[in-house]
Amino acid sequence: MTARIVLLVTSPRLPAGLLTAAAWDVVRAAPVLAGAESELTRVVRTTGAEVTVVPAGATQALLDAAAAHGTAVWLAGPTGDESLARELGLRLAREPGLAELELMYGSWDPPGARLLDAVEVMDRLASPGGDPWKRAQTHRSLAGFLLEECYEVYDAISADDTDALREELGDVLLQVLIHARIAEELPEGKRWTVDDVAGGLVDKMVRRNPHVFAGEEAGSLEEIEANWERIKRAEKTRESVLDGIALSQPALALAAKILDRAGRVGLAVPPPLADSQVDPEARLGAGLLATVAAAREAGIDPEAALRRAALAYADAVRAAERP
Repeated sequence: MTARIVLLVTSPRLPAGLLTAAAWDVVRAAPVLAGAESELTRVVRTTGAEVTVVPAGATQALLDAAAAHGTAVWLAGPTGDESLARELGLRLAREPGLAELELMYGSWDPPGARLLDAVEVMDRLASPGGDPWKRAQTHRSLAGFLLEECYEVYDAISADDTDALREELGDVLLQVLIHARIAEELPEGKRWTVDDVAGGLVDKMVRRNPHVFAGEEAGSLEEIEANWERIKRAEKTRESVLDGIALSQPALALAAKILDRAGRVGLAVPPPLADSQVDPEARLGAGLLATVAAAREAGIDPEAALRRAALAYADAVRAAERP
């Protein structure tokens, strides 16, 4: 029977003992070797398995162990020990029949595991000895960058460019991470962490989706949206239906949002008439507000409509510039 060498790869982001049943079977039944002591070698030993640390000459040691016992296991390090795998592969290619090489995954990264890497990288950048620029930033100094990155996400969506969307969402995530890292150094009583951000989001998603998490019946999309708004109102003490609107958003979108909020609760407050305004700027503003109201009645997004018209006009300008 041909000898067998198992390269056992595990996720460095999971506790060392969380291995598959197949992985536990093989480490209990065959000699186990590793390149260095680790939490994984310690855990494997607690089960009664014998682990031999081989800091050098691992290829020959594995071949000898496999020849003597039929199977030998290598506990790969956090990087997967690619150089060892390559060296073994070349050796076995030169000497067919010497042993069979098998890659076994004892555990896998869970979904979202790279978010942990992103948090770790940001912590390194924003800690002493990291990036001076990031260490010099504040929530206020970064505010414009967050707006810019969100606009770039919007552009990627408008262009239906999914690759660009993935990249731009990463830039938005960068802003979330750096704001959270800055908040860790706020005075006592004001500081919070990225886990507080994620925890608050999880609680909110669960709380506002009882049709998923609490066994409530799911109705139409309109009923689900209405239930979301009802739960949201119960969570937040607000004096006006307009509370919570982002006032820094573009004026056209702001006008549409105010009209929408008023319409949801049946407040029939007519916008000012342009002709009744004496000031030219107020007259123009009233006319634009009336246009936004008409767009809302027609089910048209005025921000998207103006953007579309502006971009079409930009194309016409570029065309006129050509000789």
